[in-house]
Amino acid sequence: MHHQPKLAASVSIGNPACESRDQERTSRRMNRVAGSATVLDKDDIVAARLRGARSSGPDASLHSSDTDNLPAQIRTPKSYASEIFGVDRSTSEELRTLLKYLRRQLPPMDKQGPMSGKCIPETDQMEDFLKRNFGFYNNGQYIVSGVRAFELRKPLSKMESNARIYFPHEHRGSFTMTVSEIRRWQNSFAVYADKSISGTDKVFLYKALQGKSKDGDEAFRMKFVVRISDCPILMKFDAKILPRSLDEYWPNNIKLVSVTGIDFAGRQHDAKDITTYITNWEKVFELDRTTGMPAVFHGRDFRPLKRHPPVVLDEQRLVNDLICMVRTRLRACDIEGVQIVVETGIGLGVFAGKHIGIDGQVRMLSAYAVRYVLQNEWSVYKNIRAIVFALPIFSRTLDGHQLPDTYHDFVNEFRESKYRGPIPVLIADQDMHELTIAIALQGFRVSQLNPADSHGVFGEYWQNHGPAVEEKLALTTVGLLVQHHLINPSVLDHSKYHFI
Repeated sequence: MHHQPKLAASVSIGNPACESRDQERTSRRMNRVAGSATVLDKDDIVAARLRGARSSGPDASLHSSDTDNLPAQIRTPKSYASEIFGVDRSTSEELRTLLKYLRRQLPPMDKQGPMSGKCIPETDQMEDFLKRNFGFYNNGQYIVSGVRAFELRKPLSKMESNARIYFPHEHRGSFTMTVSEIRRWQNSFAVYADKSISGTDKVFLYKALQGKSKDGDEAFRMKFVVRISDCPILMKFDAKILPRSLDEYWPNNIKLVSVTGIDFAGRQHDAKDITTYITNWEKVFELDRTTGMPAVFHGRDFRPLKRHPPVVLDEQRLVNDLICMVRTRLRACDIEGVQIVVETGIGLGVFAGKHIGIDGQVRMLSAYAVRYVLQNEWSVYKNIRAIVFALPIFSRTLDGHQLPDTYHDFVNEFRESKYRGPIPVLIADQDMHELTIAIALQGFRVSQLNPADSHGVFGEYWQNHGPAVEEKLALTTVGLLVQHHLINPSVLDHSKYHFI
């Protein structure tokens, strides 16, 4: 049986002005990541530092930036790209062991696996699970366009506390939980919002978390709102169920952090992202002759002009807001007692603006924002001990050559800045579930990041057979039970809303 680790007491933290006082450059040339020539044993690393040996970058001797460059003796079929920064003599042996394990011992991500497509069997499985256990049914209404509403004929509040629930159904390899456990996970739900954002109050949050935020200003505020709760993982992204008996504690170590990223894809609900961060948006997008705003096509999308000038970003405003977003979610995690934070590239996929040529710039500024907060505000965090970035490498040319990806931009940021903050950072070509489960099984309190939609509805389009990460999390975790407003009453409980 796994025991919950003892945590330091959580503290309430104030929120300094969301401005970067750092004078570092926020734009950099995109570089390919160079591989490390040698990988030393941990004792050699410590000895070299004690002798004052100079490395070529932060913890260069711990790097293995590209599996093609690893020495033959450790280049195994299980190898995957990873980098570690910020590990030094002060890093505990326990943490060193964990990070080493995460780099070397996990199976590589199957990027063409069963959940890389439409996930029809997994969607059917979740619907069937909810129907059998809770009387789930779609009532013909919609929360927002394309998002089906539903009801439960057997809500958890009316079920016996000791009743057992099996996912996906009762059999030897099912994930077993009790109604009382689910209620406890539901009760852990909390919202942390940046109090410096105008218009963000409990009335707004209550409305927004039902999918009722308006286009523009209200949608814009949601990127500074963090939802967090206990949220066990039911199966990995290989679609294989995780067997769990009731005497296993590890699922209770996992929290899910749902937060909205910046949307440069160009959608009506997030119009303010375009008009705030792109200074020449009127020359980039087709305009509505009546409103002067970007014209809406297919009910929600903006369309770039076929020929438009290079997009000009307001880099200072963008990086300041990115820093605020990082600061808010890390403080929420710290207050909730999270020890290891698993992050992913929020807003750095289809929402990064590749179609208008700014995705590389957005990725680099996002990496800068995270590194800036960890480098300059580490003393604020009382519980967080390490940050792990799950950044799978997908981008390749048709002939298989590697293209710059989010992984490389984050590695470049931490390497070129010579990051030596006291909070170690691991960047890995891995999926978040694999990392999170491994950390939870080691007894650490761990969070993983859910890149949520600005509508504020958990799982958003999870029934629509075309899931992005948010929808896949709805299909593989208990997230629908603990973070969806139509199932968990805590989501609409004003006492759960906090401002930092």
